[in-house]
Amino acid sequence: MEQEPVADKSDKSEGNLLEESLVQLRCHFTWELLVEATELPDLENRILDEIDYLDTRYNVGIHNLLAYVKHLKGQNQEALGSLQEAEALIQQEQAAQSEARSLVTWGNYAWLHHRMGRPQEAQAYLDKVEEACKKLGASSRYSVQCPQMDCEEGWALLKCGGKNYERAKACFEKALAVDPENPEFSTGYAISTYRLDSFNKATQVSEAFCLQALREAIRLNPEDAYIKALLALKLQDVGQEAEGEKYIEEALGNTSSQTYVLRYAAKFYRRKGCLDKALWLLKMALRATPSSAFLHHQVGLCYRAQVIAIKRAANWQPRGQDRENVCRLVHLAIGEIQKALAIKPTFELAYIDLADLYAEIGRYAEAEDTFQKVLCRENTNDQLQQVIHYHYGHFQELHKRSLDNAITHYLKGLKIKTASHTSEKILTALEKLAKRCVRQDVRVVESLSILGFIHKLKGEVSEALQYYEKALRLAADLNAAS
Repeated sequence: MEQEPVADKSDKSEGNLLEESLVQLRCHFTWELLVEATELPDLENRILDEIDYLDTRYNVGIHNLLAYVKHLKGQNQEALGSLQEAEALIQQEQAAQSEARSLVTWGNYAWLHHRMGRPQEAQAYLDKVEEACKKLGASSRYSVQCPQMDCEEGWALLKCGGKNYERAKACFEKALAVDPENPEFSTGYAISTYRLDSFNKATQVSEAFCLQALREAIRLNPEDAYIKALLALKLQDVGQEAEGEKYIEEALGNTSSQTYVLRYAAKFYRRKGCLDKALWLLKMALRATPSSAFLHHQVGLCYRAQVIAIKRAANWQPRGQDRENVCRLVHLAIGEIQKALAIKPTFELAYIDLADLYAEIGRYAEAEDTFQKVLCRENTNDQLQQVIHYHYGHFQELHKRSLDNAITHYLKGLKIKTASHTSEKILTALEKLAKRCVRQDVRVVESLSILGFIHKLKGEVSEALQYYEKALRLAADLNAAS
């Protein structure tokens, strides 16, 4: 029987040494970017859209990220091509900016060659990194601590979705601590605070903080139409819509990043109630980027807003032509949101909107299935979990007529310890439901206890005690009677 060849110990030790060196690099392969496999197609679409349509001086990093995504998809030759494009762009930059970007690119080259089973090429790029680190006076052989490197990591994290935003913000904060007047660091910090705030529109403080970061970014980047559009949306959030519209008009009048400006302008006008204008802007943007989940979702939300407008005008009881229009628009909205989810299967908010639309036209089984997809998802952030429990509780209360399930999910939402607009909406819905139960003499002990709990959460201790005492007395009376 032929013996298997014995692996050379020196080969193994060299491989281990290479691995030990690679993990010291600061690049996309070591930044622990949290991206699910199902998110890769959408992430790649968004990267390609950014390369084509976002006018920025900071696009070396996006080619590096594209290389990493190509590798994750098993397309290593294409990944090498993206790294070559990144290198070509670095040649056009100022020396001070290009050093960190070169280190990141070389680090990605080293990792990619290693994964492709090319140890000599990997080592060659490691040597380039080591030489550059020596020139920069770094304390480590294979990594350098500098604000530009923190910034590169921040951009990569920011592009990879909500689970990475806190870390992205921390990277830009760290960079700004060293160079507070740097326009790129300020832009990254403003975008990360804006994104985080959209997860948690909790208090005026957080909103004002986000506003401050956006205004500072515009001071340092006065021609950046993308940042102006974000500032406009944030001003609209805090009730300063007129000032926000001035920034939107400025952004629309600028040829820079037009495709991105169109999508945010559309969102602004949708929320203002100018639905025809919003749809027109969205359809213009879709001609350039038809694979944008964000745009399809926004179109769906416009159709849904038109449904609400018709129903409100008909005193919530549309008949005849109005009823037909409602049905047509709901189906259009469903179609658009289904397109968004086909592009981005991890788009939790879109699932919630789709479930609500199914419920609107009595397709309760499909609504239930859609809700279950997000209820079962792991690693959902607290604010989003609250939104899911609120909408599912509302569905159970209004459409399924299940008080048990409605109360269960409202309470689950409230027990998530985060202050947000959604928690206030849950409080209001649960309070109305509990008071209705008391009036109708249904589940009175539990409803009184819930009212006590609500007043406790509001900090109204004496009212809470009164409800708890009523619940206890009634429970004792019921026990005595039985």
